[in-house]
Amino acid sequence: MSFENQLALVTGASRGIGAATAIALAAKGAHVILTARTAQDLEEIEEKIHQAGGHATIAPLDLTDGDSIGRLAHAISDRWEALDIMVLNAAMLGTLTPVPAIDGKEFNSLLTLNLIAQQALIAAFDPMMRKSEDARLLAITSSVGRSPRAFWGAYGASKAALETLVISYGEEMRNLGKLRTAIINPGRTRTNMRASAYPGEDPQSVKPPEVVADRMVEILASDFETGERFDIS
Repeated sequence: MSFENQLALVTGASRGIGAATAIALAAKGAHVILTARTAQDLEEIEEKIHQAGGHATIAPLDLTDGDSIGRLAHAISDRWEALDIMVLNAAMLGTLTPVPAIDGKEFNSLLTLNLIAQQALIAAFDPMMRKSEDARLLAITSSVGRSPRAFWGAYGASKAALETLVISYGEEMRNLGKLRTAIINPGRTRTNMRASAYPGEDPQSVKPPEVVADRMVEILASDFETGERFDIS
């Protein structure tokens, strides 16, 4: 399993599943571009990758800034020709609340990051992924995107829409090039988002992000069928 000479982009790479995935990809030889809002946190992950002998470039940005994604794509395409791997991990949980009580302003922010920014990333990097010999796109979802749950309506709706968007893109590309998409449900994982949703839960009772990252690396290295959904237990 090697990603030598491959370029990967991981969003939300400053912590949790995104950071662990970036580190795991770099350990297998990929040059990983790390994006998140906080430069200091990204620098810490970049340093870990470099100390382990890997290669990474940080790109601090706010994905909800309408122009930032286009600027990022332009900067990356100036340096590299093709993008081989994209991991759409960045997301926000929002407030867990009944549907009638959803705050419109917060809901707009949630959809902007969890859905609209994801489409913008796909659109901006589509030309580079088409140039790859084997482009793969993984999008992180949640079980509430498929099985609606009380109080999770806002977050679940954003993930259900993201799944539709990514799978549709994979179907559009099925006969146009070597580009495959897959949906990843990481399940119960030790992240800050999980802690916010379940404040009384013992963090040690759920798996660490590295378990998810290792499984995602295996999936990326496999000959998975576009549109597949993977549940990581």
